[in-house]
Amino acid sequence: MRTEFEPAAMGGRAFYRLLTSVVVPRPIAWISTLSADGVDNLAPHSFFTVASVNPPMISFTSVGEKDSLRNIRQTGEFVVSLAPEELFEAVNATGTGFPAGVSEFDAAGIAREQSTTVRPPRVAGSPVALECRLREIHPVGDCFVVYGEIIHAAVAAEALDADAHPRIERLRPLSRLGLNEWGTIGEVRTISRIPADEWPGHYQKG
Repeated sequence: MRTEFEPAAMGGRAFYRLLTSVVVPRPIAWISTLSADGVDNLAPHSFFTVASVNPPMISFTSVGEKDSLRNIRQTGEFVVSLAPEELFEAVNATGTGFPAGVSEFDAAGIAREQSTTVRPPRVAGSPVALECRLREIHPVGDCFVVYGEIIHAAVAAEALDADAHPRIERLRPLSRLGLNEWGTIGEVRTISRIPADEWPGHYQKG
């Protein structure tokens, strides 16, 4: 037996709570931007994913008009820092709705680091920073999907293995779940895909 839900009957906010409790876990884009007046902003966005391989692009969704979106529109630049487990409280703090003129770096006591190719700062304590240039913004319903091309990536040396590959157990990224719940990497399982021509018994053709 299942409980059935109708988004139109429930209303947007009620179904949003359901949706964000079942589309889980969601990676967090800890996005830093700079306003046209030079005030930096830092905010977590959990509607975030890879959008293109070549050129390398990411996308995130701004639920409504927020400072991150306004600043990116004004400057065309932003940085995505990985939200690590050790900065859990700091990441959560930057989700507070501070006034536009307040820097979350200062309010939450988060150390900045100068970026290499863009003006917005990186989070000094984050093991990964993706410096991005705005490609396009698409309005979708009451949200805005932002696409950014990655023009530079910086990864902490201690998070890389001997082949310069980032290791998940060293990155230890946070994820968002439902309500006020957050996730960590927990148990990591490894499995390889079986090529179709090696599938036991092969596959049925025709």
